[in-house]
Amino acid sequence: MRHLTTTLAALFSLAASAHAETLVGVAAPLSGPSAILGQQIEAGTGLAAEAQGVAVKTVDDACTADGGAAAARQFVDAKVNIVVGFLCTEAIEAALPILKDASIPVITVGVRTESLTDRRAKTGWSVFRLGPRGDDERNAVATILTRLWQNELFAVVDDGTIYGREIAETFRAAAEQAALKPVFVDTFRPQLDNQIGLIGRLKKAGATKVFAGGDGDDVAVMGRDAAQLNAGITFAGGETLRTPPGDVPYAVGTLMIALPEWAEVADPKVVQAFSERNIVTDGYTLPAYAAVEVAKAATADAESSGKPLAEALTGHDFATALGPIRFDEKGDLSRNPFRAFRFDGTHFVPLEEN
Repeated sequence: MRHLTTTLAALFSLAASAHAETLVGVAAPLSGPSAILGQQIEAGTGLAAEAQGVAVKTVDDACTADGGAAAARQFVDAKVNIVVGFLCTEAIEAALPILKDASIPVITVGVRTESLTDRRAKTGWSVFRLGPRGDDERNAVATILTRLWQNELFAVVDDGTIYGREIAETFRAAAEQAALKPVFVDTFRPQLDNQIGLIGRLKKAGATKVFAGGDGDDVAVMGRDAAQLNAGITFAGGETLRTPPGDVPYAVGTLMIALPEWAEVADPKVVQAFSERNIVTDGYTLPAYAAVEVAKAATADAESSGKPLAEALTGHDFATALGPIRFDEKGDLSRNPFRAFRFDGTHFVPLEEN
């Protein structure tokens, strides 16, 4: 009788374990200046949890170190399986040592700091990045434009800022490695009413393609002035062009290297689900949704295979609303998410070369 009771207890325990609900911790800045972004994470994870049949515990990390550490302790106490979210370096770096000790992996949707994953071997942090690294934009500019402009007379200019100079220099160095040399390299003065002088120098150098490391407003002015001078120049810029320019529109044909508009590439059924709840799919909403999908799939894989959850997150594709997601050995996305777009007079549309 005692043996039967023990056997039944074990069976009930196994059944309860098999049907235990996955608990996903959600770290988001729900107070302070970044609260609107935190609300996007909260909306995306909430709808995904409902669709995936998982539970969520959402905590305000306040985008601060103290907030991140406090959130991590709450997640440990709640015994969450995995944590998603985090937009700020200070918060996640304070949280990760606490979560590491509890063997709780993290999927961040917004922290671009390169050292977060580059230091993985040293820190032992189980962190995965469902979003770009800090160097993904400039590396994408270098790779894409070196391919597109291999037979063009191109120039490289920047506005002298750290951002502009780094992205321009990365492209120039990659081009030279591919045995391509720009016909003109210079620094321009930003925020001018016109760039006639720069356009004149570019035209004299024979440039027909120009990458400009700087703001969208400056690229728009360059495009307008080049058209007025019949210079025959096409300009390209980084994700700063995603922000609509001021009084001067972008010239038709302007190239932009940027992240996609997630709503345009996401599963239409998921976008419709957000629409039915009157939730706008801006910013981090859809990446947060995809993070919960990955969390659910990886947790199920770990439970069925018996391997650690961090191991289940590495080395294979996860089907998500944003398409296949795969993390490399460091925890970064295996494919750079930046793409090339062309301005058609109204919108930036993807280039077929993507």
